[in-house]
Amino acid sequence: MTDIQTSRLSLHAIDTAEGERIVARRPGDGDAWAEDFPFDGDVIGVTAFLRSTAAHGDQRPLGHYRITRSSDGNAIGGIGFKGRPDGGCIEIGYGLSPSARGQGYAGEALVALLGIAAEHGLSRVIADTTKDNIASQRTLERAGFNQVGDDGDLYLYEVLLNAPSQRTQPQ
Repeated sequence: MTDIQTSRLSLHAIDTAEGERIVARRPGDGDAWAEDFPFDGDVIGVTAFLRSTAAHGDQRPLGHYRITRSSDGNAIGGIGFKGRPDGGCIEIGYGLSPSARGQGYAGEALVALLGIAAEHGLSRVIADTTKDNIASQRTLERAGFNQVGDDGDLYLYEVLLNAPSQRTQPQ
């Protein structure tokens, strides 16, 4: 599978072997990781990806992607689809290593992932974020998501992909 290129990033669909290296926090030959990659959120997301892959087989292209910064070639986070599509809907999650936050990388990767969802016939993408994570809320909103509710400590978001696109490249 070909990596997805954005203006500043490369999204690489990981396989089981790479997922296991990320969870173990042990880079293999050829892995270039930012000093603080993977962080706890990466390990949690990739662990879920590995469980889903074990249960359902290869998830690509609706799996998990390593986010790599083009300027230095280092992995800085992850983004991916959580589980399998259900009635044209799929959930996403993302996270960046602390050193890569605040530079618009998450939004850039999110817009690219929405393109993958649309290309594969999905009509709705959902996400959630904690109520205190203002940066994630703004990232979702800049990518075209609307807040549709809350559930305890979480805000719930969705974007409809079959509607006229409101997605823009986050800045």
